[in-house]
Amino acid sequence: MADLSGLKADLTRRMDGAFDTLKREFAGLRAGRASPALLEPIRVEAYGSEVPITQVGTIGSPEPRMLTVQVWDRTLVGAVERAIRDAGLGLNPAADGQMVRVPIPMLTAERRLEIVKAANRYSESARIAVRGVRRDGNDQIKNFEKKSEIGEDEAKDWTDQVQKLTDQYIKRIDEAFVDKEREIKQV
Repeated sequence: MADLSGLKADLTRRMDGAFDTLKREFAGLRAGRASPALLEPIRVEAYGSEVPITQVGTIGSPEPRMLTVQVWDRTLVGAVERAIRDAGLGLNPAADGQMVRVPIPMLTAERRLEIVKAANRYSESARIAVRGVRRDGNDQIKNFEKKSEIGEDEAKDWTDQVQKLTDQYIKRIDEAFVDKEREIKQV
């Protein structure tokens, strides 16, 4: 006999993964406020290879329009400064001893629209990922039915449950996008 609870748990886990990825991507979108997540994707040339900025210093947000990176190794201050400048985020860091200060400039209306479009692209990617999980779940249900492990009515019930789960996640993604859009336009 086929196991719906295992299938549902697997689909939920995979949909959660798509939603968590969306939240991480949203965290990296600058909304005019200083967020340490803005710098986390940056990689720094250190010790002969590229490492995440979080492995060479501590990122802080002492005030709403300022980020700081407390670099642990004084010799890497220049590399951290360069990595932030070259990241394409429109930031201009300044070294102050072992601390790199990163002022967050005000956003222009044009830049806000670009950020909203990026958020929309991230949301659509998350929706596509969730729908892909739904398709995989429905394929598994069809296989169970084909192997006569479940009946036609049971397959329909399972397919309906998978659709309800998909609808819940799509709704969460849409709500997250609306919240992010509001945050970007507010600042």
